[in-house]
Amino acid sequence: MDSKDKKHIRIDKWLWAVRIFKTRNMAANACKKSKVVVKGNNIKPSYTVKVGEVIEVKSSFITRTFKVKGLLEKRVSAKIAAGYVEETTPPEAFEKLKAMKNDFFAFREKGTGRPTKKQRRKIDRWTGGTGP
Repeated sequence: MDSKDKKHIRIDKWLWAVRIFKTRNMAANACKKSKVVVKGNNIKPSYTVKVGEVIEVKSSFITRTFKVKGLLEKRVSAKIAAGYVEETTPPEAFEKLKAMKNDFFAFREKGTGRPTKKQRRKIDRWTGGTGP
């Protein structure tokens, strides 16, 4: 692992390299918007990551927790990146997220288009609406 070679890596670069965020810009923006927390403190994108630290990333409905197992500067495949980070988010958080998704009355998979007449009636019955 690169943890012995590289002593300091920016957190935005590390979050991108281990594939927590799709782009480095998204990782930097999350830091700027106080969505990344280390030791209870909001951090800047220039924060230096250390092996063994616990990083909390606040997403839409849950807070995901990661432990730094190694430092990685360049983005690599998901299989290799898995060796540098350990997700310690409790399973209950993911179950809560799944339940929230299922309970959302008008949740539809992306790309499925508009609901059919039958589906719309079912949604209306469930929400108590009368429809058009």
